[in-house]
Amino acid sequence: MNRTEAANQFEYALKAGKKYYRDAILRGQYPFPTVLDEIVDENRIASRVSIGLTDIPSDYIKGTKTAGRTSALAGNFMPLLDADTEFGTKWISLCEAHLGSQGIHDPILCYEYMGRFYVQEGNKRVSVLLSFDAPTVPGIVTRLIPEYSSDHEVMVYYEFLHFYELTGLYGITMKHRGEYARLLAELGMDDDHVWTEDERRRFRSGYTRFKRIFYQVKPANLMTATAEALLVWLRVFRFSDIREFTDEQLAAELRTLMPDIRAIDEGESVELSTGPDEKQQSLLGKLFGGKATVKAAFIYPTDPVSSPWSRAHEQGRLYAGEKLEGRAETRVYTCSDGGYLTSMEQAADDGADIIFATTPPMIDACRNIALTHKNIKVLNCALSQSYTGVRTYYARAYESKFITGAIAGAMTENDTVGYIADYPIFGTIASVNAFALGLRATNPRARVALRWTCLPGEPSAEFLSSGIRVISNRDTLDSGKPGWAEGRGTYMYLDDGTVQPLAIPTWNWGRFYEKTIKLLLHGTWEEPQDGHSVSYWWGMDSGVIDISLDDSLPDGVRSLAMALRSGIISGQIEPFRTRIVDDHSILRNDGSSSLDMDSILNMDWFCQNVDGRIPSFDELLPMSRDLVRVLGIYRSSLPPEKDKEEQI
Repeated sequence: MNRTEAANQFEYALKAGKKYYRDAILRGQYPFPTVLDEIVDENRIASRVSIGLTDIPSDYIKGTKTAGRTSALAGNFMPLLDADTEFGTKWISLCEAHLGSQGIHDPILCYEYMGRFYVQEGNKRVSVLLSFDAPTVPGIVTRLIPEYSSDHEVMVYYEFLHFYELTGLYGITMKHRGEYARLLAELGMDDDHVWTEDERRRFRSGYTRFKRIFYQVKPANLMTATAEALLVWLRVFRFSDIREFTDEQLAAELRTLMPDIRAIDEGESVELSTGPDEKQQSLLGKLFGGKATVKAAFIYPTDPVSSPWSRAHEQGRLYAGEKLEGRAETRVYTCSDGGYLTSMEQAADDGADIIFATTPPMIDACRNIALTHKNIKVLNCALSQSYTGVRTYYARAYESKFITGAIAGAMTENDTVGYIADYPIFGTIASVNAFALGLRATNPRARVALRWTCLPGEPSAEFLSSGIRVISNRDTLDSGKPGWAEGRGTYMYLDDGTVQPLAIPTWNWGRFYEKTIKLLLHGTWEEPQDGHSVSYWWGMDSGVIDISLDDSLPDGVRSLAMALRSGIISGQIEPFRTRIVDDHSILRNDGSSSLDMDSILNMDWFCQNVDGRIPSFDELLPMSRDLVRVLGIYRSSLPPEKDKEEQI
């Protein structure tokens, strides 16, 4: 009976092989298994490593070591030759053994290259097992390790090698650098922990189930790898939830996560909104979309009485409430103990329509609440966070910095101006460069001496000891409360040691809150069609960011500053619409047009008249590292920090 069953299985496999062949030919693709010897340059192989006996994931068997009789098999390892050929007869006999008590027990011999497997001996064994949808094939594996290079795939593969050294797992595919380390961190594993056999077994079990459900719910055109989808899952859920959820629960949660999973295919793009949408309320909005009142929740990390940061947002809340004349019901939730998610869940229970989370570290809680409460709009005060369910917002401070740079250039006497930056995060480099360009506009000889508060040292004291008298320091967050004498904004030390304030950027978050809440009141809130995340980066033309000038500023300098302010608000002046050469003599802009917003946001270089550098993560003071992990311009290259208990 087994012989008949084996012959029937061969006919089934033969049909699958011929279909694959026909489809490949129609698509203009190679219809046979890939030949390793034809794609690998032996001179570029750094080493050969014997892995020994292992279970090879069937999906990762892509070809053969040598050309041999590859024409007997289609690219899916299904047969192409008929049953009455020598190949067909041997295939059926192997299948008969597989169906009988003896089974197929001899491992194949194969090579692994860049995470894929190429059979040297055992093609027919692979073909038989794959025809039965065997998840793995036992094999004795030799790994070919390519020379290390700057090629992206090679760099990712070397990260896989470290992952394999710890876990002993094949079948986990990542496309981007840092993702293998992220997976270990999300699972609560130390980056040097060698997995036990029990840990491997439990992970395989959960991962296999996750993969099965993921393939059931993912759209056909979605190219995201299962392991990358798992990373999205682990942002919100625990790995153990995969075992505890029913199939229906797991599928439902994966559908909820699908916008973020799809964003991986799009490169986790961020859509920048550079100004308020002034659309009038549509007829449909009046009938169905608009709200009579909006409940807005404001989540503060600290009490506004003691925190300038929270106080600035509190002033914005009060401003928006006054401007909207009772159409906005606002409520404050202060969580000084770090219980951000608890506060947001309370806001949801209280009926919030929109949540403003006012500090970047709240992003994980925002992500969670956005997934579990689809009816609530969630915004986080930060820049460039790629989460499709959460919008971020900040102000284009570089526009004000351009003006303060021009003022500094006009006021300095020794052609060197000090600049004290806070953190190497998105937007900061643009502010430094805009200041440098403003300085150049009024004093072409002047240079910027750059220092950082996130590094050890006392920048102000260093500047004074070296004779630098004009300094741009950190800015106040309180609208209308300069505090310049306390070392804020741009100021100048006089001969008697007193401080003369010059100018300072000021924020009015209320303008943003007012106009954002109006989107809900008018029914004009729109979701991006492509699933990208949205980041509001509004400038001086919106009123969110402005500049205050000290009364002691000379009349000519004041007139210049006001002219620059008017030009920026009207769009006639753009700080980065000029010829720009960086500090490595690379031409960044020929001056015929302005740099685009993405280029400005993602700057990782300085203008030629800046003396300074971007500090590395290891150099930062410990208190600065959490924020840089979230918003740092080099965050994607940072090793993830394990902040969870072991989940497997």
